[in-house]
Amino acid sequence: MLKLNNDDITLAQSASNKFEAIKNIAQSLTDKGQVEQGYVEGMLNRENQNSTFLGNGIAIPHGTTDTREMVKTTGVAVHHFPQGVEWGDGNTVYVAIGIAAKSDEHLGILKQLTKVLGADGVEERLRNASSAQDIIALLHGDIQLEADFDASLVQLLFPASDMVQMSAVAGGLLKNTGCAESEFVADLVTKEPTHLGKGLWLVGSNKQVNRTGVSFVSTANYCEYQGEKVRALVAFAACNNAHQSILKTLSEMVFKGEQDKLLDASIEQVIGLLKGEEVVAAEAANDDNVAVFKIKNAHGLHARPGAMLVAEAKKFESNIRVANLDGEGKAVNAKSLMKVIALGVKHGHSLQFTAEGVDASKALESIGQAIASGLGEG
Repeated sequence: MLKLNNDDITLAQSASNKFEAIKNIAQSLTDKGQVEQGYVEGMLNRENQNSTFLGNGIAIPHGTTDTREMVKTTGVAVHHFPQGVEWGDGNTVYVAIGIAAKSDEHLGILKQLTKVLGADGVEERLRNASSAQDIIALLHGDIQLEADFDASLVQLLFPASDMVQMSAVAGGLLKNTGCAESEFVADLVTKEPTHLGKGLWLVGSNKQVNRTGVSFVSTANYCEYQGEKVRALVAFAACNNAHQSILKTLSEMVFKGEQDKLLDASIEQVIGLLKGEEVVAAEAANDDNVAVFKIKNAHGLHARPGAMLVAEAKKFESNIRVANLDGEGKAVNAKSLMKVIALGVKHGHSLQFTAEGVDASKALESIGQAIASGLGEG
């Protein structure tokens, strides 16, 4: 787990270009005794090979494998650029996280950072941060950026006979996980839910909420509310805007008329659907448009091979998703560097790719060849 302190953060920086910014970050790592003086050359070479821009105003400059022996101890140096730095291809960076890693322990750092930095609204929060503690709180996840939503907040086929019972169960799940207190549950059951179509309903409350969370309850019984069928209820406990991404995903599903996907899903699939992810089933590997490849890179998918993989996927029109079968098994967009790095792929891990589109077969073949060749690392 990445633990930052004030000495790791340098606020209110400016740079005329990304290479000047990288030199300054490398000097911070050197001054802290984490790297030798020549490590900066590896960082500059790495940037010339592939951009370290992750997205959402964030970059992660770091050295090459050739300069890894110059790392004395694993660590990071975070520079804050309120006015932004042009990072190439029209991308602007507001926070650059310089990484010094002796082996593959930095994959854990990258995985944590990409999960935190991928949340909605974090770019603006980091850009406007006024203290080291603000940035540390954001990077450590102390500020809630995403709503709580996991298996403990999903109850399928509960024998409810009316909407009050559905609301009580949904509220109880949020109370039991610490998101809310008793007053929240009492308020939720008095709320009039909104029908989203096909028996899917939505309700929420902000009374006595500790953390923003989402629960999902489906019923095994036939019941109605105001003459409409009730099949499932999505409930929100809101004390901030952390639930907005799930609400947006839910709205898109309703707009497309895809409520049945949610209503007929397993617990894992419900979570994946509302989070905008997919859960990949192992048996899907027999599909013509699915392929599994093992990562041979000694240090896994750190930023450089990750960028090479993403660049290969972007060559094709097809929608391409990838899941780490040795990790959480959730499929993400293979054309997003931030999402790919967040998979935490280490040496020997198996990645499952699913492609949909006119060039799906060709895409999978090309990706397999790129992985077999080492993704730029031989």
